[in-house]
Amino acid sequence: MKYEIQSFTLKKGKPMSILIEKNHRVVTIRLNRPKARNALNTQLLSELVSVLQELDQSPEVGCFIITGSDTVFSAGADIKEMRSKSYHQMVQEDYFSKWEQFTTLRTPKIAAICGPALGGGCELALMCDIIFAAENALMGLPEITLGVIPGIGGTQRLTKAVGKAKAMDMILTGKHLSAFEAEKAGLVSRVCPTEQLLDEAITAASVIAGYGKFATTSAKEAVDQAQEMSLKDGILFERRIFHALFATEDQKEGMSAFIEKRSPQFRGY
Repeated sequence: MKYEIQSFTLKKGKPMSILIEKNHRVVTIRLNRPKARNALNTQLLSELVSVLQELDQSPEVGCFIITGSDTVFSAGADIKEMRSKSYHQMVQEDYFSKWEQFTTLRTPKIAAICGPALGGGCELALMCDIIFAAENALMGLPEITLGVIPGIGGTQRLTKAVGKAKAMDMILTGKHLSAFEAEKAGLVSRVCPTEQLLDEAITAASVIAGYGKFATTSAKEAVDQAQEMSLKDGILFERRIFHALFATEDQKEGMSAFIEKRSPQFRGY
């Protein structure tokens, strides 16, 4: 597959630490701090959230892919940026809290991981809805080796994804999981040959983006609520969203196309 790659520059002339690619209704964001192994700093967070919040509102965008290079997804949060900060500075800044803006994006997100996704890199992947891993991928939360703990939701999201026993093992020992170990643990949904990873992610994202956006965002929201609600409340939540989708043109189009034995033409309305 060929992708149209766009490079953006900040007004002050400093290159952005992400690259944005668009392929029809799929937008791919590449982390682009090669000298820092795609470490997540404040600039990268600000750019990532700013770009995606705007695209999230567009009916012409149906799925996001978050990826790095062929050799590293992200080595983690930028240690150089925060190592000298005091307790008071961390509290005053509420450091890492702005990452929650990434989780509020309604458009489905696929993380496509090559190489290490460690610490904050692993947490960024956990904030996505689906994780695809190349055969060379490595995932882990080694913050304990730095005298701290995961701070971008790792203790919570990893536990919900793989269960308490596996999460405790990874977080307390700093153990890394290979792509196949991560798939076995339920952390990764697909493992792909490294050279095919992005193509496979683009294919899956294109399928998602080809459906009505009201339906995909609603399905994502319902699955997310399954982590928070009781079964009884979750089923009611699901049913109410199901009912609400009957107010959309895409529901009428989808069911009409099924009866008429033709492909639906969803418009996101």
